Amino acid sequence: MTLEGILPVWKPAGFTSHDVVAKVRGILGIKRIGHTGTLDPQVTGVLPLCIGRATRMVEYIQELPKEYEAELRIGLSTDTEDMTGTVLEEVSQVTLDEEKVREVLHSFVGEIEQIPPMFSAVKIDGKRLYELAREGKEVERKSRKVTIHKLDILHMDLSQKHPEIQFRASCSKGTYIRTLCVDIGKALGYPAVMKSLIRTSTGSIRQEQCLTFEQIEQMKVQGLLQAHMIPMDQAISHIPFIELSAGEAVHALQGKKIAMTANRTAHADASQTIFRAYSPDERFLGLYEWNSASQVLIPAKVFL
Repeated sequence: MTLEGILPVWKPAGFTSHDVVAKVRGILGIKRIGHTGTLDPQVTGVLPLCIGRATRMVEYIQELPKEYEAELRIGLSTDTEDMTGTVLEEVSQVTLDEEKVREVLHSFVGEIEQIPPMFSAVKIDGKRLYELAREGKEVERKSRKVTIHKLDILHMDLSQKHPEIQFRASCSKGTYIRTLCVDIGKALGYPAVMKSLIRTSTGSIRQEQCLTFEQIEQMKVQGLLQAHMIPMDQAISHIPFIELSAGEAVHALQGKKIAMTANRTAHADASQTIFRAYSPDERFLGLYEWNSASQVLIPAKVFL
């Protein structure tokens, strides 16, 4: 049986996202695999892999919000914004109270601006920032807007020399939690660094659904892996759906435009242009773009 769908993998420390793809390719003997969002090597957590035809869903899953659990240490800074880097600044004593910490963290909820760290995969003039950083170079980076949907404090230890704060953040694509830690420190009046980070979810795919490499190997041998994979249309359940008639479904699979009255798409957000289309027997046909001007559905990703 050909494997297909979204494989929720628990990424271990020491692996890049590309390393995870290579490892799973070796286990499954499948070349057509894509990951849905880069994680730094030292970070563990949820890394959904798209298998087979589901690789065509990568761009939509990448856009989903992510959730992280992070620990920040206040009182020192590094060139990488995490504990793997060289210490650039350290203060001898930090004095904070819980009320101030809660006030500052709450101020980061909503749309904020971040400057990507030098040790990141952002490209400038065709070269990744981390490549320039390893050469000892620092270049000007443009700030970018990201959204922090929710920020909850899980634990605080403000009594030690360098206080530590553990928090959970739900955020938009492209958010650097390392940079968020640094910026929280600045708002508190001290240098800060990210001590640890775990990605606990990508969209609706959560930590408890994920498999380790060992579990993936075992399930493949036992023939149970496909049953554990998430159907590609379920992984993008945030996209509204539309049911086509039998005749429309035939035309849709032929790549034809489908004439559609506006009331059939009225249940979706006014800004939404992409729909998951299904046949009368609930078969997922693909993604179709709604053109409100001509009132037609245009094939975007067709699954025969």
